[in-house]
Amino acid sequence: MAILIAESGGNTMSTSIEEKIAKKMQRFQAFGEGLPGAKVYYREDWDAIYFDLVGKQFGIMSPQPEETAFLTLKNLPEVNETLREQFPDVIIPGYYANKTHWNTIKLASDALMEENIEQMILVSYDLVKQKLTKKKKSELENSES
Repeated sequence: MAILIAESGGNTMSTSIEEKIAKKMQRFQAFGEGLPGAKVYYREDWDAIYFDLVGKQFGIMSPQPEETAFLTLKNLPEVNETLREQFPDVIIPGYYANKTHWNTIKLASDALMEENIEQMILVSYDLVKQKLTKKKKSELENSES
């Protein structure tokens, strides 16, 4: 599996923080790629790591492991509000996204366990999968067999 994180070039940030964020990003990319029909790739026109399910976005992540790196995911509006209240310095309304349906998670924080973020990736994937047309769902199910 190719690592999609771009070189940080000339960054003065502490290596330990950069390495920690890079490991998280690699883990989340691998998790996303492991979901049926999902692709995770660098999207040049957005300068971001794009989580794709048959042409539909279910996540977007910063391309470089910087202190400002983030992951934006879809969830139910009421869950998004609760998460923002529980983790006000870590989870904010979706960056460049519909703020009702999308949350942005700051990856430099350790307030959330990586397993919790993987669960959020799965919820985002499932919400997008539910909205696929019958034809796309059928294609996806046939590709899983």
